[in-house]
Amino acid sequence: MPPGPTSQRSGAAAEDSAQRHLQQRGLKLVARNWRCPGGELDLVMRERDTLVMVEVRKRSRGDYGDAFESVHGRKRGRLIHAARMFLAEHPQFARSPVRFDVVAVDGSDAVEWLAAAFEAEN
Repeated sequence: MPPGPTSQRSGAAAEDSAQRHLQQRGLKLVARNWRCPGGELDLVMRERDTLVMVEVRKRSRGDYGDAFESVHGRKRGRLIHAARMFLAEHPQFARSPVRFDVVAVDGSDAVEWLAAAFEAEN
């Protein structure tokens, strides 16, 4: 079932919080909600020379473990696919190192950032 308007607003608010959190720590926004067939990147940021693909997870409870653990095999595969498509469409980043981060936002908008949450398999 596709997300409804309430969950879309909640997800957008979580992405706003995550983006602010990362920008306060020096990352620069490259793209937001970048979509391709088969995948989406919530945030694409730069940290110095590294291109950072960020998955934002909103959880109504303050249980961060569930949010991080929810980015598992199938979801990781879609993120890796989207990252490859993004790089193909944006060749200026082709030589940049790429990192996959996860940001969890709980019901009180507390943010927890897990840098280098996983690596792309070749």
